[in-house]
Amino acid sequence: MNKIIAIDGPCGSGKGTVAEKLAKIFNLVNIDTGATYRCVALSVLKNNIPLDDEEKIIELSKNIDIKLSTDGKVYLDNEDVTNIIRGKEVSNIVSEVSSIEKVRENMVNIQRKMAENHDVVMEGRDITTVVFKNATYKFYLDASLDERVKRRIKQNKEKNIDMTYEEVYENIKKRDYNDMHKKVGALIRTDDQIYIDTTNMHIDDVVNKIKDIIERN
Repeated sequence: MNKIIAIDGPCGSGKGTVAEKLAKIFNLVNIDTGATYRCVALSVLKNNIPLDDEEKIIELSKNIDIKLSTDGKVYLDNEDVTNIIRGKEVSNIVSEVSSIEKVRENMVNIQRKMAENHDVVMEGRDITTVVFKNATYKFYLDASLDERVKRRIKQNKEKNIDMTYEEVYENIKKRDYNDMHKKVGALIRTDDQIYIDTTNMHIDDVVNKIKDIIERN
């Protein structure tokens, strides 16, 4: 089996940045699973599909064309949607879209195909528990809600996404609840994950801690 570093955790815990840095350090393919769900959400918006029309959303997710480039770009139907999928409209519905059981099944299949024959780092909500239960390394990153809101606001400003503190706070709070109460692929902590609270840690310290753990094993 190829080497798989699996990282789970809530929105804003640092998973994405940590995964990017680990990919460079260990020469891994970085698969952003959250981006795959955001692509589905964006496609739902583009096709004006009502959120209660699960059949159409499931069918869309079956045939969706998503590509992740090695430089971090995300392509939907060959269009660069790297920044668009992080916008307010997508953020408001992505948790609801990703809660649909069949959508998750379709995305897990896509994510597993992306990892075939590669050493990878993959982050999301259910990587250690569903997508790759037998991952070589399993981590769970966490941080306080206030800290995660501050981080997301900073990211939004860097990407020129205009959202107030209240909007980001409510969005993350809602996503936390939905992520932890999904029927399939819920965000949960398990005994075989290595838990890291990143609230008061610099991102490089988090990366170095994980790097040390991997190199010791």
